[in-house]
Amino acid sequence: MAEEFNTDSMLDMYLFENTQLLEQLQETVLEQKDADCFDEDSINEIFRTMHTIKGSSGIMMFDNITAVSHKLEDVFYYLRESHPDNVSHVELVEHVLEVEDFISNEMEKIRNGDTPDGDASELISELDKFLNTLKNGAVQEGEEPPPENVHTAPTQFYIAPVATSASHFYKIFITFFPETEMANVHAYKAVYALKEIAEDILYSPEDILTDEKSGEAIVKDGFKILLQAQSSEDEVRELIGVGYDIEKVDVFECKAEEFLRGFDFGEVAGAPLAKIDLESSVDEIEARTQESNSEEKKPEKPAIAPGDFVIQSREPGKQKKLAKDKPKAEKASFISVNVSKMDQLMDLIGELVISESVVLQSSDLKVPGLNLDNFNKAAVQLAKISTDLQNVIMSMRMVPLANTFQKMNRIVFDVSRKLGKDIEFVMIGEQTEVDKNIIEHISDPLMHMVRNAVDHGIETNEERRECGKIGKGKVTLAARTEAGKVWISVEDNGTGLNREKLLAKARKQGLLDENKPDSAYTDKEVYQFITLPGFSTNEQVTEYSGRGVGMDVVVQNIQAIGGTLEIESEPGLGSIMTLKIPLTLAIIDGIVMEIGNTCFVMETGAVKQFIRVKENMMIHEPNGEEYVMIRGECFPVIRLGKWYGLAEYEESVENGVMLILEVDDRKVCLLVDRLIGNQEIVVKPIPSYIKKVKGLSGCTQLGDGSIALILDAAGLVE
Repeated sequence: MAEEFNTDSMLDMYLFENTQLLEQLQETVLEQKDADCFDEDSINEIFRTMHTIKGSSGIMMFDNITAVSHKLEDVFYYLRESHPDNVSHVELVEHVLEVEDFISNEMEKIRNGDTPDGDASELISELDKFLNTLKNGAVQEGEEPPPENVHTAPTQFYIAPVATSASHFYKIFITFFPETEMANVHAYKAVYALKEIAEDILYSPEDILTDEKSGEAIVKDGFKILLQAQSSEDEVRELIGVGYDIEKVDVFECKAEEFLRGFDFGEVAGAPLAKIDLESSVDEIEARTQESNSEEKKPEKPAIAPGDFVIQSREPGKQKKLAKDKPKAEKASFISVNVSKMDQLMDLIGELVISESVVLQSSDLKVPGLNLDNFNKAAVQLAKISTDLQNVIMSMRMVPLANTFQKMNRIVFDVSRKLGKDIEFVMIGEQTEVDKNIIEHISDPLMHMVRNAVDHGIETNEERRECGKIGKGKVTLAARTEAGKVWISVEDNGTGLNREKLLAKARKQGLLDENKPDSAYTDKEVYQFITLPGFSTNEQVTEYSGRGVGMDVVVQNIQAIGGTLEIESEPGLGSIMTLKIPLTLAIIDGIVMEIGNTCFVMETGAVKQFIRVKENMMIHEPNGEEYVMIRGECFPVIRLGKWYGLAEYEESVENGVMLILEVDDRKVCLLVDRLIGNQEIVVKPIPSYIKKVKGLSGCTQLGDGSIALILDAAGLVE
């Protein structure tokens, strides 16, 4: 039967489930990386994770993943059974993370449609050496090692029963959680695990690999197994452990006669008696069932009816066939949805918002004398429904930052080990939720910022002692929401930024104004130099820094999603780098303005004030630059019509409106002809065939059907 089933329908579940397991594994390991050893619960959890990955990879025939996960399982099997004292915890942590990296890389190949052909031999060899070191230490202390954790992959799923005096017979009933998806795959994993010890194994439903609907039956009625093996009940339970998919496992030992007669699942599942007849043919069983049903005028519908659990005629060398009537499906509490479908749904919601604006702003409604009371009531109800719908869809797309933060934990661990620095990593607010698309954009910037904190920020252990600093270096990654934005900060207690060193480097690269003294530059302006392309203060090129790349990539990626970067530092005490990013990219609250016949939109959060100015408030420089004095403060002025070379725009400042924009404490005044109003804006990207224009971040469709360009405040303020 091994060669008959199709793995295509199981591949997505394999990747999804094992990705979650690997994330949990990494989190468990990194949480205890600074401890003296793993606690008993963690050892059991890691053992169970490797056992699960080994089994599912064996089913999918990914031999290299199966081999390396089995070898790490051996290590934790020994730790669990022997409790040795001579364990090098840091080395063990590195081995686990190396295995996690290898499996993740192989799964990424599978996800991309490539063959998982990575060579695990060196990794397995290192694990063997580590395990032998543990065992040799135990032998020297006179301890008796536990039996080997042997994994024997059978050539076929059914093994002909050969009972001996050492054979035991079990009836097993597995109950899955109601929300378990693809329970048939999880059920097969239990069967696959039991194959290692099975002399004879039967299960129902039997068609768990060929019929996806069997998963619904398993969730509703449970999964039944008959097992003949030379193993104890505890060993059987160990192979089928309760986890996030299995709610309960009932194992009962019976006699050989009871095994052949079948067993009663009613007492276990709360259902009537269900027997297995191993001697009669299928025709005889069906005939008896039909005869029994015809005699009952009004038969009750039991949870497991007679004949539900039967075995077809036994032919030598062939898998036993179990038949099960298919019950009606039950709805699952949770379902997995492809991200692309969520994006499509978000696009449709955007189109709905645009259509709503078109309807409510239709020129047909402006005819004098129309009674629109009923229409206005319906319009209010429509607006409420569309707003609620937006909120629901937005919440479905929101993802906690926990996984992203945990990856940063791994980076701190790896880099600090290679640089020989003793660093503590702290996460705050990792449950803060952000749009999934936003998370994809901030992963790389965060990685650069954390690496910089570990490499540039934190001193070496010797330097910290020389400076009189007590305790470890510390990197804190924190997140919070405020004013419709997410604030993510990376803080270190290292040496801080050196203002004089940054100014010297900037002067060398020609970034400073010759007519402006160094003292005229604020600390914030000086610190921003590190975000320029090619700017690096590291004298020596290392694996992590010194090439002049990194922080400019951070700024580019953050600005691409409408975010900003702030840098604060205190010499000798450390630095704080803060990202301010929007919660979502899909729908924003915007102000619509008009220049001539062209409409523009500016995000409401970037506009601090609207103001009318007089000509005598303007300052005109000989080089063409303009400034305006407002309450004693001087602001640079951008005439938007002139900026983009529009054919028509209002030249007189007294006839236009000034918008004061503020981004990262930098302010600029934007002169427009008139304001149209405030409305929700669906952000659409500018087509790729149009050259990128400074100050524009996207476009949208207004209620009258016209296209408006969305202004990028950060691009205008620069």
